Amino acid sequence: MRIMDSVKLPEIIQGGMGVAVSNWTLARAVASAGQLGVVSSTGIDTVFIRRLQDGDPGRHMRLALDHFPLPEISERILKKYFREEGRAEGEPYKCAPMGSVEGSREWEELLMAANFAEVFLAKLGHARSVGINLLEKIQIPTLPSLYGAVLAGVDYVLMGAGIPRAIPGVLDRLSSGAEALLKLDVKGASENILSRFNPSRYFPDHLPELKRPRFLGIITSHVLAQTLATKADGYVDGFVVEGPTAGGHNAPPRGALLLDDKGEPIYGPRDEPDIAKIRDLGRPFWMAGSYGTPEGLALAKDMGAAGVQVGTAFAFCNESGMRPDAKSSIIESCRKGISRVFTDVRASPTGFPFKVFDLEGTMSEESEYKERRRVCDLGYLRHVFKKEDGSLGYRCPAEPVDAYVRKGGDIADTEGRKCLCNGLLATIGLGQKRKSGDEKPIVTVGDRVAETIQAIAGERSSYSAADVINHIRAKVCGQPKAEKQEQAASTATILHDARC
Repeated sequence: MRIMDSVKLPEIIQGGMGVAVSNWTLARAVASAGQLGVVSSTGIDTVFIRRLQDGDPGRHMRLALDHFPLPEISERILKKYFREEGRAEGEPYKCAPMGSVEGSREWEELLMAANFAEVFLAKLGHARSVGINLLEKIQIPTLPSLYGAVLAGVDYVLMGAGIPRAIPGVLDRLSSGAEALLKLDVKGASENILSRFNPSRYFPDHLPELKRPRFLGIITSHVLAQTLATKADGYVDGFVVEGPTAGGHNAPPRGALLLDDKGEPIYGPRDEPDIAKIRDLGRPFWMAGSYGTPEGLALAKDMGAAGVQVGTAFAFCNESGMRPDAKSSIIESCRKGISRVFTDVRASPTGFPFKVFDLEGTMSEESEYKERRRVCDLGYLRHVFKKEDGSLGYRCPAEPVDAYVRKGGDIADTEGRKCLCNGLLATIGLGQKRKSGDEKPIVTVGDRVAETIQAIAGERSSYSAADVINHIRAKVCGQPKAEKQEQAASTATILHDARC
């Protein structure tokens, strides 16, 4: 058993928002301020090669590749993707290989190098902790991605959007240089289909000595916390307890899916985690989902939490990877009290509810969604299935409808599905250029984005990661006790009402 009592735990974990909204600049800023900065692993191979194709301004990607412990891989990547002069106006990006269960060596190398680079740059220039966030729903890139992060000395691995029971054991094996296996979710398969990664393939003569990062499971219920604590392969070091008011993917409500009159999922008492049961597991935990305030931090600590995880507030700060024009538009809208967040049960190909900010010119608009020609050229959210001949196939509900149905998919699954892969890349300014029209962004935020930005930005049009941290860590304890209790109770009521 590992105990983190002797480890100085962060009060604030910066959420790992993908794709590359939680980039290395944001994670480094948060870590340098003494909190846990987190980079997103989702789609990072594509982000990495598009930065290289844009000329690598600041030479950051090349600096990371200079330190990557397998220089022959760095050379191959630079030769294929780096463009000193950048791309010509309107020129499309060259795509990375699409992942598959079998995997190609080129694809594995790119995943290792990209995840190494993001963590390496986030850790550069300070001695604080940095984490990386992955999604259980995106399984195929997981093993080489984790190994690249471990090579860079990542301190924490966070994972949600599923039940990541295998990941603690995977980290044990990768950090010791042993082969790691991961059972994949394959529709129609009666036998286990495994993803494999063996470090000795890349270090045949001498395996590097690596530390095992701490693993935090992102959960929505005490049942899941208990499952991970007692049945995971390897030790789970702690939990992030995320409620349905958080941005990005939300867990579906337990039981039958019911929608309110706006078409959003209804969460009820069954979706409330039993914090006492989580606390009794004896492992540190952080509260997430509308806790990014001084009162939220105080309430979390009163519950016994080590602190809070915060995403939305960091998404719009100067250091995040979101496009500056999108940041400024959303900040201005929120300052004026004009904002709408919709929990869309159809948008994500994963089938999980996904929060979308209503912003002109983005995929939140029905006209933009209908105008886009469906294409699946990135494939991160594809589902693996077994064909009648025994081979494996790949399909995504957001791909062209005819192709999805031809692969055996139900046409009903395609209704309202949005290509998050391309949309989220456009959100950070790395959208694909197409003759049919450039990819449009899609922005995800938490329910209380307006209050969050109003509290931090005030009358300003921008703010920093340090401003977020200073706001959350404001001295609530300096208030009279009665006032503190009243504010904590008010925050608890707001959180409960938002969930129910």
